[in-house]
Amino acid sequence: MSHSDIHTPVLLERCVELLAPALTRPGAVLVDATEGMGGHSEALLERFPDVHLIGLDRDTDALRIAGERLARFGDRVTLVHTVYDGIAEAVASVGASRIDGVLFDLGVSSLQLDEAERGFAYSQDAPLDMRMDQSAGTTAADIVATYGEGDLRRIFERYGEEKLAGRYARAIIAARAEAPILRSGELVDILIAATPVAVQREGRGHPAKRVFQALRIEVNAELAVLDRALPAAMGLLRVGGRIVVMSYQSLEDRLVKRVFADASSSTAPAGLPVELPEHAPRFRLLVKGAELASDEEREINPRATPVRLRAAERVVEAA
Repeated sequence: MSHSDIHTPVLLERCVELLAPALTRPGAVLVDATEGMGGHSEALLERFPDVHLIGLDRDTDALRIAGERLARFGDRVTLVHTVYDGIAEAVASVGASRIDGVLFDLGVSSLQLDEAERGFAYSQDAPLDMRMDQSAGTTAADIVATYGEGDLRRIFERYGEEKLAGRYARAIIAARAEAPILRSGELVDILIAATPVAVQREGRGHPAKRVFQALRIEVNAELAVLDRALPAAMGLLRVGGRIVVMSYQSLEDRLVKRVFADASSSTAPAGLPVELPEHAPRFRLLVKGAELASDEEREINPRATPVRLRAAERVVEAA
């Protein structure tokens, strides 16, 4: 089975369209901050033959697959094992100081979801891991075993927006007092048992969905990393450079929206008769609000259903 058979890039043509004006410069540098299995990168390298790609990923399995997929592009590709808030160091490592485009395809990857043993999917029993980088860090099982009731409730509320956060935290504390919770199936059973029948009948989704999202975000520090990575990436863009970000849940999208709004707004104090250059917006937004996948794409590729795409272009040189 080829890599293209197991991974359909989300909003591929729209990403290419938005990044295209920034990638026509000879020697343009593009960063795929979430390389995954290389689907977006492959298309961009094919269509822009002068582009040099720097692909970042914390998942060594993803980098291996992307390396195989992109091998035919030779020295036009540099893959770096790093979390995407390490973008500045990765760009510097190839001798570049500015970039022309950057793409973020956030959330858990198809590779991670499809490999049951990674523990990301509540629909498949597996070790309770959820690390995007399996070479280091705390697992979901570690969190479930060591966090107190208050901390479990906090992450379920903050990162999962779970209304039953307190109830689920208490259930986990009670269950782990009887036996360690080491597998995703065990945690799912605990959450289902703790969910009132009336709530299960409401059709608000699987009882484990929001808890698993919260654990994944906590394990991988996803929002904290994104909060550092976006300003770092935008600071590297030259005038005319473009950034495209695809989010898959509301917490990510709100963060992206805030960062983009700040960058595209004037910093001039209210009441000034003219806007001085130092107060001018640094970026302009390329799409109105957040774009969604078309009905056709959602039907072909169900993982495109929750996507929210935002994009911006640098219009003023970095200070």
